[in-house]
Amino acid sequence: MSRVPIFDLDGTLLDSDAALMAPFLALGVPAGEVTFGHVLADECARLGIAVEAYLERYDVAAAAPFPGVEEMLVSLDRWAVCSNKHPRPGRAELRRLGWSPDVALFADAFDGPKRLTPVLVALGVTAGDVVFVGDTSHDRALARELGVPFGLAGWNPRAVPEAGDVVLASPAEVPIFAAGC
Repeated sequence: MSRVPIFDLDGTLLDSDAALMAPFLALGVPAGEVTFGHVLADECARLGIAVEAYLERYDVAAAAPFPGVEEMLVSLDRWAVCSNKHPRPGRAELRRLGWSPDVALFADAFDGPKRLTPVLVALGVTAGDVVFVGDTSHDRALARELGVPFGLAGWNPRAVPEAGDVVLASPAEVPIFAAGC
C-alpha cells in the first residue's frame, strides 16, 4: 500500500520564485533582502511592508507547475498540500490549475509556520501513512519531527540536499517514493 504524499506548494509543485518575488520588488524591496519559505506575514513584517500591499501585487497566474507535476498529481489516488503560503493566493492557484488535493492547508491553518500534524488530522491518517515532499530545510525538519519519510524536490534547482536525503530527480519519482516507504 502506498503512502499519501503531502506536498509543500511553492518551490515543490509550483515554480514560483519569480511570482513570489515580484510583489516585493514592486514595493521597492531589493531582491537580495527577500528570503523564501516563511509565513508571508513574517516576511512582510521583517521587510517593513503590509501583507495587503503584497497581496494586491501578487499575480496568481504567474507561477507555473514544474515540468511533470501535473502528470504526477493525476496519477495519485490521494494527496495533500501543507504550505506557508497565504490562503487567498494559495487557494486561487489551486483553482486556476484545477488541482483538487484531499486536503490543502495554508498559513491560516497553523499557529506560526506550517506543521504536518493538522494535515494528518484532516486526512484522517497517521505519520506512518504519509510521505512529505518539499524543497527547504524547514520542510525536511517538519518531516523529521514526526518521523515522516522526506523526499527533496530535486527538480527545483534551489533545493539543497543534505546527507541522508532522498532526492527525487523528477515528479515522476514521487509515486515510487510513496510506494517504497
